Amino acid sequence: MLTVVSRVCLKTKTLAPLVVSYRTPPSTLRSIHQGKIHCEHQKEHSTDNLQSNLLSFAGQWPDNDRISFVADMRVLENFITEQEEASLLEEIEPYIKRLRYEFDHWDDAIHGYRETERKHWYPANRAILDRVVADAFAGSAMPYVHVLDLAQDGVIKPHVDSVRYCGNTIAGISLLSDSVMRMVRTNDEEQTNEEYRQIFSKDRDKKFWADVLLPRRSLYVMKHSARYNFTHEILAAKESFFGKRHIQKTRRISIICRNDP
Repeated sequence: MLTVVSRVCLKTKTLAPLVVSYRTPPSTLRSIHQGKIHCEHQKEHSTDNLQSNLLSFAGQWPDNDRISFVADMRVLENFITEQEEASLLEEIEPYIKRLRYEFDHWDDAIHGYRETERKHWYPANRAILDRVVADAFAGSAMPYVHVLDLAQDGVIKPHVDSVRYCGNTIAGISLLSDSVMRMVRTNDEEQTNEEYRQIFSKDRDKKFWADVLLPRRSLYVMKHSARYNFTHEILAAKESFFGKRHIQKTRRISIICRNDP
């Protein structure tokens, strides 16, 4: 059973959600802000104050953007067990190991990857995906599930998923490795510019972003403002730092569900 934890900001009456763990007792739940909620009108914007177990802010975040981002970007630790991870891999590996890693993507978003889509799953694995659909999509998601295998030296570059192929929510289970997802605030003008994939290095001092730690066997749910207003990327192994801590990224498989546009 999923335990939902939130706190109320007394000044704004706004619910501030915390990170939840799918099977972890409430006493061991880890807060997205280490037990300290930074509410609207609080002026503690430094990276140190916003450093947490799973989420780290950088740059000058407007209050409204930060509050909506925390509400719309969730990470559920231990969403699946080791046995469930093994069951998913048992179904995926026989097919995907026959594919070769690609280094040319149609929109230059991914290097060092192989991928497939599946509609029909073994019953035990279908039950796992049904949990994803129930938790992230209120019971309605696209029937085909995207399986993305990223090599140890592979990288997912900054991008915003096209609205032609995906609705307002993206949810993914991380297998085999921890990784760091960087999410940088963007805008419509930058997204339509042919150079928008490089916007993180352009006018960096004017940007604000968040690094999200995605532990092995966790589920991330990215929706609404986090899905549309931020690029997302998986940092390359040599750049895979969360704060000052190096996160050892190895081969990573993500099982990604989406809803209809």
